[in-house]
Amino acid sequence: MKICVMGTGYVGLVTAVCFADTGNEVTGYDIDRGKIEMLKRGEVPIYEPYLKEMLIRNLQLKRIFFTTDPEEALKDKEVVFIAVGTPSKKDGSPDLRHFWSAVREIKRFSRAGTIVVVKSTVPVGTSDMVQKKLGRNFKILSNPEFLKEGNAIEDFMRPDRVIIGGDDEKAIEVLRTLHLPYVRTGNPIIVMDRRSAEMTKYASNAMLAMRVSFINEIANICEKLGADVESVRKGVGSDKRIGARYLFPGTGYGGSCFPKDVQGLIAMAESKGYKPLLIKAIEEVNKRQKEILIKKAEAHFKNLKGKRFCIWGLSFKPNTDDMREAPSITVINGLLKKGAVITAYDPVAMENAKKIFKNKISFGNDMYSAAEGAEAVFLITEWQEFRLPDFKKLRRIMRTPVIFDGRNIYDPKELKKEGFIYYGIGRLA
Repeated sequence: MKICVMGTGYVGLVTAVCFADTGNEVTGYDIDRGKIEMLKRGEVPIYEPYLKEMLIRNLQLKRIFFTTDPEEALKDKEVVFIAVGTPSKKDGSPDLRHFWSAVREIKRFSRAGTIVVVKSTVPVGTSDMVQKKLGRNFKILSNPEFLKEGNAIEDFMRPDRVIIGGDDEKAIEVLRTLHLPYVRTGNPIIVMDRRSAEMTKYASNAMLAMRVSFINEIANICEKLGADVESVRKGVGSDKRIGARYLFPGTGYGGSCFPKDVQGLIAMAESKGYKPLLIKAIEEVNKRQKEILIKKAEAHFKNLKGKRFCIWGLSFKPNTDDMREAPSITVINGLLKKGAVITAYDPVAMENAKKIFKNKISFGNDMYSAAEGAEAVFLITEWQEFRLPDFKKLRRIMRTPVIFDGRNIYDPKELKKEGFIYYGIGRLA
């Protein structure tokens, strides 16, 4: 099938490469000439496991192409996916400038009967507006994405579910056929109206964000009451009605999805005169949680001015270089404001971090060089290489043996045996 994917950001690129990998002819379109030239060479602008290898393979097999020419991208395509970014504006609502620009290009260069699939995260009702702008000759479907950064290829190839929103049976059947290679394990393709499909994306991310904020709130209460959140988490998560996923306390969530979609849902609700008290609380708890390690450091050291600290982990989660809304940014800026000196290390996100912090902080060549002479290590992102450090070596090279474990990946008792002062999130030391 001949497919165009408009937008070569995170979602667009994964979508294009995965569809090409099942034998479709895919053209990726973007206005960023530098990015397009990079992709033509088989280079990827983001870090995502297995993505580069899949891109190179499909370039060699001539199943995927890239262009900045909208006419070349859209001409004679059977299905067009709109996968451009929709970042948040100051009021929390999504910025749809690039989205509507893509719709205008489709109207100019696509043929009548083209199936247009909205994959970008957009406000409820947007796909209906696309239908009005393009007219009845185009078949408009909503097909929200549920990709987790760091696991996006697996999520696309083995989805929990595929959501299709629309009422044109022939168009729905085409999209169903495109997804059949990925759902043979029995996970469902769920068909609904377009508005419900759009809402499903917001509701899903808000629910996951709520679980994160909930367990963080519980962890903070555990500290006050002398309970251990790790035991509480296991006890709660073993309930089949609840489950254990996304019940890991820490320094809050970040990334491009949870913050943006929670804010977008709030903005949509308030635009209709509804006060979403629970959804707003999710965001407030998360903002507070990002500062919790700063408060713990102040309680321990009293005065942070001149103290040298090491930061392990900069990306908002492991297996990505994405630093959008990353808790590390809040932690580092908060420590700098108190006069601390920062050395940081991350396996893949340091180039992005250098653009954010410039010369305000320094960077280690590895986890140990970053910790040398530090008065404390702050574990922010739970990369695998941080899980089993050489604690004897770490104790030897640090100035004072203090660890602020922002992801609860260490055993407090074991660290005490190694001579460390340990602070976790809701843990009994």
